[in-house]
Amino acid sequence: MKIKIVARKMELTPAIESYVEKKISKLGKFFAEDVDATVTLSAQKGNHIAELTIYYGGMVFRCEERCDDLYRSIDIIEDLMERQIRKHKTKLEKRLKKAVVVPEDAKGADEEKEFKIVKTKKYSKKPMSAEEAILQMNMLGHNFYIFDNSEEGAVAVVYKRNDGNYGLIELE
Repeated sequence: MKIKIVARKMELTPAIESYVEKKISKLGKFFAEDVDATVTLSAQKGNHIAELTIYYGGMVFRCEERCDDLYRSIDIIEDLMERQIRKHKTKLEKRLKKAVVVPEDAKGADEEKEFKIVKTKKYSKKPMSAEEAILQMNMLGHNFYIFDNSEEGAVAVVYKRNDGNYGLIELE
């Protein structure tokens, strides 16, 4: 986290500078990448004003606190910013969860779905041509038929296509 400290109408001592860096650098844990933070400290009419602005991915997080004690105002802006970032992060997470919500019945269907084999068939290894296999398939009322292709000498599958024609799958 890159922290820039600006002092207006007051002197920035090394003690104040290290305190600000220590407190504000804790906020770096909320960001995946390096972010820029600007802390502006000023004194006005007996009050100390601490402003914190963080620029992250097109977003601007900002908070300000007026207090009679400078250190307390720094503590408060750190707390305010942490709350603001957590709130924003929670909103993002909720929005993402809503976008990817899976209905309960769909969750259960995926988890509980088991594949059962309800019927087993055996076929004879009688060699035949693709035309004979198509006739057998139509006679049985099936969408496909497995056979020994007499022309190729290998197992093959004929099937009925959606366009009304037939397809042939040859196994190697």
